[in-house]
Amino acid sequence: MPLVTTTEMFKKAYAGGYAVGAFNVNNMEMIQAIVEAANECRSPVILQVSAGARKYANPVYLRHLVAAAAETTDIPIAMHLDHGADYEICKDCIDIGFTSVMIDASSKPWEENIALTKKVVEYAHAHGVVVEAELGKLAGIEDDVKVEAHDAMFTSPDEVEEFTARTGIDSLAIAIGTSHGAYKFKPGQDPKLRIDILEEIGRRLPGFPIVLHGASSVPQEQVAIVNEFGGSMPNAIGIPESELRKAAKLAVCKINIDSDLRVAFTAAVRKHLAENPSHFDPRQYLGDARANMKAMVKHKIIDVLGSANKA
Repeated sequence: MPLVTTTEMFKKAYAGGYAVGAFNVNNMEMIQAIVEAANECRSPVILQVSAGARKYANPVYLRHLVAAAAETTDIPIAMHLDHGADYEICKDCIDIGFTSVMIDASSKPWEENIALTKKVVEYAHAHGVVVEAELGKLAGIEDDVKVEAHDAMFTSPDEVEEFTARTGIDSLAIAIGTSHGAYKFKPGQDPKLRIDILEEIGRRLPGFPIVLHGASSVPQEQVAIVNEFGGSMPNAIGIPESELRKAAKLAVCKINIDSDLRVAFTAAVRKHLAENPSHFDPRQYLGDARANMKAMVKHKIIDVLGSANKA
């Protein structure tokens, strides 16, 4: 099945009270794990590419790997640029076949954010590609995106109508309590989403697709495996999956998941090599990593996103 945009995905998700998972990809095994899981669950899926992935694997390689994955299934698959830093990066990804791009100018002044976002939208829409943008700032680190906790800020509902109207974007990423990276909240904290902000934004933008970044939940059982076999990851608390389910039943149509996948992948590799020190064939330990990540993706689709059987 050819790659698609997120337009129809989000219409169905909004109406059905579920969210589509946007899973970050870096190599072939990750793409296979995500697409196999989505296919078995009969779920639409978004494969997204960050700045780090572009540097590591080259966007052209990733574009063809995603196209190959799409040939193996009939579920809807969109390929999305995550956190495009400027117009040139967004344009390059549009030109090589991405079906969705994010322009992240949230750190820039208001008018500059609008002007840059609108420029990307005009080029993207002329080429049949959809655009995501962001208002507010999430704390944490993801590849080239680094925001200190004291610089983070929630999205203001008072800004969303003007921003979406002036830019023409197709979806909006908001900050309501999630954070980038694996190291989120310390034990003793009570991480919750600002559902009140989400509900108000939903009232201001009826039917408009909202996106949550930084929504991994840091699977502690996987962290324990990493540490059992030589790792040193500290315990951390992510946004409870019950909070993400609430958001998915409201206006949130896309939830980004990255750190959970990395931890699951790494846990399987560490465990395999510790238990099989004589193995040197990457197909052996990467096969285990792919299987562990696939199980994680299926859990997210079924138990968190609610997108199973929605393809």
